[in-house]
Amino acid sequence: MAEDQKAETRPAFLQTLEPGQVRRGTVTSLERFGAFVDLGGASGLVSVPELSWRRFDDVSQVVRVGQDVTVMVLDVDLDRERVSLSLKALQEDPWKQLARTRLGDVVSGPVTKVVPFGVFVAVADGIEGLVHASEFLPGEPPAEGRELTVRIRDINLWRHRMRLALA
Repeated sequence: MAEDQKAETRPAFLQTLEPGQVRRGTVTSLERFGAFVDLGGASGLVSVPELSWRRFDDVSQVVRVGQDVTVMVLDVDLDRERVSLSLKALQEDPWKQLARTRLGDVVSGPVTKVVPFGVFVAVADGIEGLVHASEFLPGEPPAEGRELTVRIRDINLWRHRMRLALA
């Protein structure tokens, strides 16, 4: 559809969208704040927090331009002609699998990210926990990719956070 035709039909198309609807679309551009998806009659934005449950550093690690995606409509602002979309809403929350996990359990996983205050360790698919820097000798945090055996100290399901200690 030509851009001028799209502009004419956009208001009518937006009226057909409702929060909770699942739509197919194509990723048209990537920005540092999210990805724009063409829904056929209008474009919508999948903001960074709505892209994935997994940790990522760049939008291009989750989607690419030209990729066909299935999204959920979160919000439609008819006055501003803006559509908020989510990929994450259609994915199962990986933190739900923690229902079987108990404080004190010992698990192993690779270091996924080193930060000034500690390291993140992948303890399950899509779930990372933090080992605080105080657990390591000064200036000697493990490198990314190194396998660590850790003990689960605290789980906050609401905030999707987990504190770990070296086992």
